[in-house]
Amino acid sequence: MQGQVLLQSLLDEVPARLEKIQSGKLELKPASDQWSLKEELGHLLDSAANNHQRIRTQLEDKPAMPGYDGDRWVQLHDYQNRDWRELVGLWKALNQQLLAAANAVPDPAWSRTSTIADSEPLTLKFVFEDYLEHMMHHLQHMGIQVEDLQAGHRSK
Repeated sequence: MQGQVLLQSLLDEVPARLEKIQSGKLELKPASDQWSLKEELGHLLDSAANNHQRIRTQLEDKPAMPGYDGDRWVQLHDYQNRDWRELVGLWKALNQQLLAAANAVPDPAWSRTSTIADSEPLTLKFVFEDYLEHMMHHLQHMGIQVEDLQAGHRSK
């Protein structure tokens, strides 16, 4: 599936791009109610962890998955006070784990469905692709250039 190709490209390129961000920018909050770069990357860690659970749809018949409160998860994990390199390493590790699970999905299982919070049934393919779009959005918001990786994904 093309989504796995994109995720592998992100894993290959994004950690080095994240490491190049100037340390003075990592903890700055644009506003009191907005995340710093550390917190936004932390949100992506939480998203990866939650989406890894959602890939269970390949193993269960129409599982009902919980949603999660992104702001509260960011507070819970105190990303603002964590080491940036640790967060980058966790981002890579969690997404490698998710990619391994996605690579194990047999083709027919991508059409299996689950619900998340009070959603309508969602296919596993939709959930995985939505996760990738969500991640790309946040990486771009953080100033990480990913258009080159996305363009390569579309041409394959």
